[in-house]
Amino acid sequence: MKAVAVLSSLAAIADAAATWKNARFGGGGGFVPSIVFHPTEPGVAYARTDIGGIYRLNDDDSWTPITDSLADTAHWGRWGPDALALDPQDADIIYSAVGMYTNDWDPNNGAIIKSTDRGETWTVTDLPFKVGGNMPGRGMGERLAVDPKNSDIVYFGARSGNGLWKSTDAGESFEKVDSFEAVGTYIPNPNDSSGYNSDKQGLAFVTFDSTSDTVDGATSRIFVGTADNITASVYVTEDAGATWEAVEGQPDQFFPHKCRLQPDEGALYLSYTDGSGPYDGSLGSVWRYDISSGEWTNITPVTGSDLNFGFGGLALDMQNPGTLVVASLNSWWPDAQIYRSTDSGATWSVLWQWGNYPELIYYYGISTEKAPWIRNDFLDVDSKWLGWMIESLEINPHDSDHFLYGTGLTIFGGHDLTNWDRTHNITIESLADGIEETAVLEIASAPGGSELLAAVGDISGFSFADAADLDTAPQNVWNSPKFTSTDGVDYAGNNPEKVVRVGKDGGAPMLALSSDGGFTWALHAGADSSASGGKVAYSADGDIIVWSTESGNVIRSQDEGSFSAISSLSSGAVIAADRSDNDYFYAGSSGTFYVSSNGGSAFSEAGSLSGVDSIRDIATHPTTAGTLYISTNTGVFTSTDHGATFTPLSTTLTNTHQISLGVGAGSTDFNIYAFGTGPNGARLYGSGNGGDSWTDIQGDGQTFGAIDGARLAGSGNVGGRVYVGVLSRLVK
Repeated sequence: MKAVAVLSSLAAIADAAATWKNARFGGGGGFVPSIVFHPTEPGVAYARTDIGGIYRLNDDDSWTPITDSLADTAHWGRWGPDALALDPQDADIIYSAVGMYTNDWDPNNGAIIKSTDRGETWTVTDLPFKVGGNMPGRGMGERLAVDPKNSDIVYFGARSGNGLWKSTDAGESFEKVDSFEAVGTYIPNPNDSSGYNSDKQGLAFVTFDSTSDTVDGATSRIFVGTADNITASVYVTEDAGATWEAVEGQPDQFFPHKCRLQPDEGALYLSYTDGSGPYDGSLGSVWRYDISSGEWTNITPVTGSDLNFGFGGLALDMQNPGTLVVASLNSWWPDAQIYRSTDSGATWSVLWQWGNYPELIYYYGISTEKAPWIRNDFLDVDSKWLGWMIESLEINPHDSDHFLYGTGLTIFGGHDLTNWDRTHNITIESLADGIEETAVLEIASAPGGSELLAAVGDISGFSFADAADLDTAPQNVWNSPKFTSTDGVDYAGNNPEKVVRVGKDGGAPMLALSSDGGFTWALHAGADSSASGGKVAYSADGDIIVWSTESGNVIRSQDEGSFSAISSLSSGAVIAADRSDNDYFYAGSSGTFYVSSNGGSAFSEAGSLSGVDSIRDIATHPTTAGTLYISTNTGVFTSTDHGATFTPLSTTLTNTHQISLGVGAGSTDFNIYAFGTGPNGARLYGSGNGGDSWTDIQGDGQTFGAIDGARLAGSGNVGGRVYVGVLSRLVK
C-alpha cells in the first residue's frame, strides 16, 4: 500500500517546479513481500511492496522509492511488483515483473521493467499476460532471476497457467519456454467470482545453481518451483533449460515458498506452507536438499501440536555455511517465531519461548524509534511483536550481523544477528523509514488547524499539526477509537480544531470526533454499528454532520444526536459543507447538484451543470461563504451563490476528479488543484488565477497511479503546497 506526496511550496502556479517528496509516516504501514541483497556488491539492496513499488536501501538504513515515475493513470498497476531480480555480474542492473492484478481489476497486461542505473531510469518490456503484484502468493519467489554466468539470460515464472518465460537479450524480449510444461495449478478458491482467489498461482521461484557447469555459455542447472502440492512442485534442468524433470524424492504435501542456494554446501534450502500466502498457512515444513547426492532432509524446526503454521521467510548466512534462519509465515498467536540454526538445520534455537504460562521469555529487544506509532499503537496493544505475513527474511550476504525481514506492517531488522549465537539476545528495530506504503483514503488540510489529516487503510490515520511535522514520523495513529481503516475525514471551517472521521470496519460505531485537531478522539454519541465507510462533511461551526455512508443512505446528526436518513439524497452522493456558513451543505448525484440551506435537514436541486452526468467532487472555498468548485466528467464549474448558478471554467481541463483549494502566494489568495485531462494528459494540474488557465504541476518524475482514485488537498496554511494521497503513498 503507498502514502502521501507533498509538492514543495511554489511562488506561483506558473512557476511550478515539480519537486515531490513523501510525507513521513516512517514505518512502512503495509506488506513488504520481498527484500533482495546483491550477492557480490556490498551496500546494494532493494525491497518490493505489493502496491507501493520498489525501494532502494541507503547507507543509513533508510529507503528511497525508485519506481515513482512508472505508475501513470494508464499503467497504475506498475506499482505492483510481483518479482525482483538483480544481475549478479552487474550491481547497477535491476529487473522487476510488474502488474497489480491478474483479474479484471487491472485492465493491463504486465511488464518486465529494467534499470541499468539502480533505479534512476527504467525501460519497459510489455508481456502478453497479466502479472499479480497484489494477488495471493505474492510473497513466493523470487519468480524472476538473472543467469549468474550470462547476464543476457533472464527467466520469469508467470501466473495464471502461463508457465516459464525466458529472455536471451537482457530483458528486451521474452519467449515462453515450451520445454517446461508445469504451470502451477493451485487455485485458492475456484468459486471466487471476482477472480482474485480463483486464478492459478503459477510458478513460485527460479533459482540458478551457480556451482554447476555452463552449457553454451549458460548456467546448466536451474531449479523452478510451482504452486502444486499433490506430486511435484520443484523441477530441475541440467542442460540450461533444454529439458526439465521433477526433482526426485521431493516433498509433495505443501507449496514451496522460498528456495535458497548455499553454494559452499552444494545444497538448497526450501520453506513450505499449506497455502500460497501471504494470509494463510496452518501447516508447513523446511527442507534441505543435497544437490550432489539427491538426498532430501526434513529440517522443520518444530513438530507435533506446536506446528500450527507454515514457513515463509528463509535466509542463509553466506559468510557462515550451515547457518540459516527461517520464519513462521503466519503464527497469529501469541506471535510469529523465527528460528536459527548453525548446523544446517540439525538443531534450532528460537527468539522467544514459553515460561510459566502465560509468561513469554524473550531473546530480543525491540525498538521503533523511526516510527513510534508502531510501538505505541500496535506492539504495546497486541501480543504480535515480531509480526505476521513474514515472507521475506534476509541476511546481508556481506555482513552476518545485518538482517531484515518484511511483515504486514513494516520492515524489521537489525545489526547484531550473530549475538543470537553468543548471548542469545538480539536487537530488532523498525527499519522501514522511507517506505511509505499505505493506502491513503482521504486527506484534508485545515486553515488555522492541523496542517494535514490523513485517513489511512489498515492503520487508522494520522494528524500532523504543522508543516514541519511532516518530516517526523507520528507518535500515534488515530486511536480511542482506532479504526482499522478510516475512509473519510473533515474539519469545521469556522472551528478547525474540530475534526470528524468515519471508519469502514463495520460491526461497531464508525464515527469519531476530535476537538484538538485530530490528536485525541471520542466516539460520536449518536453513532451506531449500522453505518460505516464512505465520506463525511462537517458543518462550519462543527455541530452538524452529514455522512454519505458506504453501507447505506446519506445520514445526518446534529449536536451528537442520533442519525437520521436524508430522504432527498440518494445513496453514494458526493457531499461537502460550506466552510463559512453553518447552514449550507452541498451534494452531487450523477449530474444533479443539490443544496441544503437548513443544516442538511433537506436538500433541493440547485443550479444546472450543462452536459454533466457525473459530479465527482465538491470543493468549498476556505474563507468565502457560498463559493464552491465542482469537479465533473466535463471539467470544473464554479459558483459564487451557494450553487444557485454555475459557470464553467477554462475548457483546458476536462474529465476531472478530485479538486481542492489551497493557500496561494499571498495570504488571501487561493490556488485550485485538480486531477483531470489537460494539455499533458491525465494528471495533476493547478491554477493560480481562479481557473482561467491550468498548469501541469505533476512533472515527469512523479506519477500517482489511477488519478480517479487519488486524494487531493491544497494546504490550508503553507502557500503553494499541495498534498496527494494515493492507494500506496502520501506525497507533498
